[in-house]
Amino acid sequence: MESDFVAWLRRIVPTHPQLKLGIGDDAAVLSLASSQCVVTSDMLMDGVDFVMSECDPRRVGRKALAVNLSDLAAMAAKPVAAIVSIAVPTTASIEVTKAICEGLLELAAEYGLALAGGDTNSWSHPLAISITAIGEPTARGVLTRAGARAGDAILVTGEFGGSILGRHFDFTPRIREALKLHQRYELHAAIDVSDGLSLDLSRLGRESSCGAIIDAQCVPISCDAFRLAEQNSDSGSPLDHALSDGEDFELILAVSAETADRIVADQSIGVSLARIGEFVAEPGLWLRDETGECQPLVPRGYEH
Repeated sequence: MESDFVAWLRRIVPTHPQLKLGIGDDAAVLSLASSQCVVTSDMLMDGVDFVMSECDPRRVGRKALAVNLSDLAAMAAKPVAAIVSIAVPTTASIEVTKAICEGLLELAAEYGLALAGGDTNSWSHPLAISITAIGEPTARGVLTRAGARAGDAILVTGEFGGSILGRHFDFTPRIREALKLHQRYELHAAIDVSDGLSLDLSRLGRESSCGAIIDAQCVPISCDAFRLAEQNSDSGSPLDHALSDGEDFELILAVSAETADRIVADQSIGVSLARIGEFVAEPGLWLRDETGECQPLVPRGYEH
């Protein structure tokens, strides 16, 4: 089955100018213009990141690549190639594996990314898919989590909460937006929100040796967060969902207050950006209400 699958892949995977040697050899050969590359890896598993019996395998393949592209976006790196390894259940058909790859390849084509190779295997366990993505930094270098400064504004893209209702499959990795912002403005730090807005913001603050205050009324809350709160009142308010649900895959940015005003006013970025608070010198996380009163906020989200 593996030989037939590899032969199928070689027929459908398009050529790529930076892929000098691809599927069919022991390793791939990439041509990189930069002397540096950005490498990230994510593993998704049936029963943890999706339920295979309840979803289209194409959406699984798309998500597996999209979460890696979100990491590259947080680093302001241009996607170049991906290595894909899949362990499929022995009970799964080859058509399921092909559908996963088709979903992945569709997203890869959208961002000009080459599928450089990988591995396939079968086992008596649920499906697992691991992707390593390779990107190139721009002339301005990479963004990291370590550059936020006290007094910086906290900017976020998009909306938060309720991704479990379907958005965790269909989100847009903020590659184009991140590259555009990095080119036009001085960004101090960034992180993508994979595990929860409050949790990932606390991680950025920790790496930057500072704390953060979130203005509750400024957090952009998705319609899905309101729907979840209505469906189960015990699950918390829409704001609770926005702060802790995770898998939004939006970006948190640290920028100067002046730069934040310019970015929010820039209508050509391609996504809405909101200023939701500020970084402070004292480590920790706080939630500020409309009266200006601050309460300590325990970071919450998905802990692996």
